[in-house]
Amino acid sequence: MITLMLASELTKRVVVTLDGEAVAQVRDTVFDARAGRVTGFTLSGRGLLAGPLKESLPFSAVHAIGPAAVMITGETALERRDLVAGAGDAGHGQVIGAPVLTDQGTETGTVLDVVLEAGGSGRVAGFEIAAAEDGDRRERKVFIPRGETLAVSGRALVVPAHARHFVADDLPSFGAQVEAFRAHPAQPCGDSPTTAAGGPA
Repeated sequence: MITLMLASELTKRVVVTLDGEAVAQVRDTVFDARAGRVTGFTLSGRGLLAGPLKESLPFSAVHAIGPAAVMITGETALERRDLVAGAGDAGHGQVIGAPVLTDQGTETGTVLDVVLEAGGSGRVAGFEIAAAEDGDRRERKVFIPRGETLAVSGRALVVPAHARHFVADDLPSFGAQVEAFRAHPAQPCGDSPTTAAGGPA
């Protein structure tokens, strides 16, 4: 079964070289919503008074992600911040708080966090969302898988309608739901996901 983690768990995780030198800490995870992958991390210095660094860490340069640190081979792995965060969709980082719609136009909830596959692939497995209960104003936190193709507009993130049948209430059980979802792909509906989200960004 796949092992999953939340992108928010990486925030403030120390970045360490293979020689054991702590060079930075993770500030933000840079997520390319269209590709469904993490492209890198913006960094800050270590300590109470340390601010953002001019360098960032591309995901391709990550040697390993452990429970306490992100490992890199050396400081040469760091690149200019604009090369990692960029000016495109991957650099905007506006997935958190975005409404989630199905490709049939049904509102499902609001993104709280991004769920990543552990093990270094950088692949996004799904999202933690605040989902409205049917016929109720209360919301509950659930995990929903993402489709192989993902549309994001300036207003919404779009998932396949059948993804709602594979939600989980906790992260440990979500891995099995992601695998089941991937084993049972559904045909996309006639409207493009971008149109269902209200048009292109």
